[in-house]
Amino acid sequence: MKKGALSTFPKEGLQFLRSLKRNNNREWFQKHKPMYEAHVKKPIQDLVQAIAVEFAQFAPEMVASPKVSVYRIYRDTRFSKDKSPYKTHAAAVFPRAGLGKHEGAAFYLHITPTELLIGGGLYMPSPEDLNAIRSHLAGHPEAFLAIVKGRTFRRLFGTVTGAQLSRIPAGFRPDHPVADYLKHKQFLAGRTFPSDTATSSQFYKLVMETFRGMLPFVRFLNDPLVRARRTKKRQEALLGL
Repeated sequence: MKKGALSTFPKEGLQFLRSLKRNNNREWFQKHKPMYEAHVKKPIQDLVQAIAVEFAQFAPEMVASPKVSVYRIYRDTRFSKDKSPYKTHAAAVFPRAGLGKHEGAAFYLHITPTELLIGGGLYMPSPEDLNAIRSHLAGHPEAFLAIVKGRTFRRLFGTVTGAQLSRIPAGFRPDHPVADYLKHKQFLAGRTFPSDTATSSQFYKLVMETFRGMLPFVRFLNDPLVRARRTKKRQEALLGL
């Protein structure tokens, strides 16, 4: 899809999600599946393709492809008490090339019956990756603070959010300049709007403004992870693994 071809999420798509929330069963979904395909799935795929064009210009390392980015609407109910078969939101994630879909810091958006969320960050890092990020953060506090205390980040996101430890982790000084951020187990930021914002002419502009404003934050978090993966590959190559 060419840039600007999708300026809004269809009102019919939002209405479908609201109806699905009230009728979350296979019989209803199968009857209304053509509406889902036309007004939810395809618009999200088109959005991802439009974002791919944008990324080529300002964030070529970020992945935007329908196959990778778009989440399935089918829920995995195997380990959940909630056995409703379908998600009642449309969502997409944009990971960093060279990292797993849910490994590094990524951009993310979803549209629910009540909310539009545009944001991203690092959601569930492995202990090894979290240690690498904390070490990177401790070694480059000025660079990180310049990002999260900068005018653009504060205007768009306010502050960094996500789960935290109650005290600074072992190995780091309690009086470190970024002590509060070293407590984080997640590094998230985002903007929320009423769901109807997705059907307005501002939708695409807000998505791109958010991702552009978040890029320095995402790049900072991914930098130590990318370097760690490259080092590991070189070591494996030397060992003939």
